[in-house]
Amino acid sequence: MKNSKFYDYYIFVDYSEGFVGYSIINQNKIFELLLKISRFKHYREQRNKSVYLGHIKSTMKKERLYSFFERLKILKANSNLDLFLEIFDFLKKVDNSFVFLCIDDYQFKKFKKLFCLVNCERVDIKKESELKKGTPEYKVSLVIDNLLNIERRKSIK
Repeated sequence: MKNSKFYDYYIFVDYSEGFVGYSIINQNKIFELLLKISRFKHYREQRNKSVYLGHIKSTMKKERLYSFFERLKILKANSNLDLFLEIFDFLKKVDNSFVFLCIDDYQFKKFKKLFCLVNCERVDIKKESELKKGTPEYKVSLVIDNLLNIERRKSIK
């Protein structure tokens, strides 16, 4: 993996049982965000999931974490093509920038097929499973992961 100071933008695409979402963050804001999400964990590792998600939800509001992201969106999984097109549109706008793109393993194959049609040489694509635990990229990917789980739990009720 390239040095994290090398990328201008970080894009994370994640999937969670019927929902797909993405987040885009500028490199200038990533280290400040990391300080505020130090307590974020992977949802599956939590014992009391509803309490944990409540904590995440309140932290997102209290710390105004939404303001750190260039874009943040969650859609139903059947709208993944719309989501991919929004990402391609963003990549087209920042074609002079280097971008780190992390895709959920479940969506990776679908995204990669479409990505072949787009000429983006300055994009480093990784599967979510390739992220090393504890790296800045892994920690920031937990934000969209937890937001998807909050949305999924809301739809169950």
